[in-house]
Amino acid sequence: MSSSAPISVQGLNHAFGKGALRKQILFDITTEIPQGEIVIVTGPSGSGKTTLLTLVGALRSAQEGSVKVLGQELSGAKPGVLEKVRKQIGFIFQQHNLLDALSAIQNVELGARVTGRVKRSELSKRAREMLDAVGLGERLHHHPEQLSGGQRQRVAIARALVGEPAMLLADEPTASLDKQSGREVVERMKVLAREHGTTILLVTHDNRILDIADRIVHLEDGRLSTFTDSVIANNCHMMNMLAENRRKQEIGTIVRDLDESGFKSLLQEITEESQRFLEVTALANDVAFKGTLSRGLSAFTHKLGQLLNAERSSLFLVKGDHLLLKIAQDIDPEKPIRIPLGSGIAGAVALSGELINIPDAYADDRFNADVDAKTGYRTRSILCLPIKARDGRVFAVAQLLNRRDGQPFDLQDETRFAGFIDSIGVILETLEGLSLTHSGNDA
Repeated sequence: MSSSAPISVQGLNHAFGKGALRKQILFDITTEIPQGEIVIVTGPSGSGKTTLLTLVGALRSAQEGSVKVLGQELSGAKPGVLEKVRKQIGFIFQQHNLLDALSAIQNVELGARVTGRVKRSELSKRAREMLDAVGLGERLHHHPEQLSGGQRQRVAIARALVGEPAMLLADEPTASLDKQSGREVVERMKVLAREHGTTILLVTHDNRILDIADRIVHLEDGRLSTFTDSVIANNCHMMNMLAENRRKQEIGTIVRDLDESGFKSLLQEITEESQRFLEVTALANDVAFKGTLSRGLSAFTHKLGQLLNAERSSLFLVKGDHLLLKIAQDIDPEKPIRIPLGSGIAGAVALSGELINIPDAYADDRFNADVDAKTGYRTRSILCLPIKARDGRVFAVAQLLNRRDGQPFDLQDETRFAGFIDSIGVILETLEGLSLTHSGNDA
């Protein structure tokens, strides 16, 4: 443990009550947070997250173990020491704790005054700037009872940030904020960390803001673990459902027996899990989840062909200047097929980023008839869609061949296919984020 780290905790145990009523809340917590780092603590309600925050925030004295904050040992510390540390910390709690008798700007000014780091002549200016930053520039003189719950929380956030504290502790700071407001708040926190070296410890259930963290830890039943370990535990239900025996056959069987409604529900569940992974792929690399998605993706692609009454379905990955045929019926996955980017219908979709629906393949100059000649398959109609990453780039292409009833694909097919592809894209991008494309080959 480094004694210079703003937060250094070692062997921390904490309990409430005495004798028969004693209940231990934290068990042997050991962690360190360097200056300027943003650490998010996740975990279920009642796991000890808020207790940990109050101990690090010098709001109570640690009972057992070492808690060093901003160079001060808080274990057994006297009230004067705790107060000195608290003045260097910005607090954001679930309850806004504003003073009802003061206006919004007065509450924020008070936060700056307590730190002792803002000149009296600058208090009003700094408070106005901070309230503007959280979107309350037009409500400077409103009292708490005149503000909504979300607006009161923004005032509390402005109060915590205005003094540019050495450390910021936040308990569910975005819980009552909409997506845009929550994003603005955490971006302000990032500025504090990056430009002012503020160390930030943040407790949240809000998956929308996990991406701001330099590190995520998980607290459950009073014990601290890595985020990767917690992700594995939290995904046990899905992984048992999709890959109990870790074999492609079982996954294919599960998907094959679902009707369209059931398949949509399953796909939505996996998509939600994938979106969570996309937010934190730099922080966790779950090999088991990656394997489940990879196997499931093949089953999902073939299921799409079945639901849309197509003879064949396939999936191409964009790899530099070519397409890699990742999933296709009757294709040996150990012998990858590469197609130059721009060649054929799939290549055209990859370049244009637009859907292509061809009722008669042989009447279209872009169709590569050599593929049929090599495989003995006769292509009639083609429906091909781009799959785009969150940054807008086309990184894959999905394709259906030949409606089984002999008719060309219609507008309804396009709409249904596109609806499914949104989810397939999230899953595929998750695989990309989980190092699928960094394994040293194209498999």
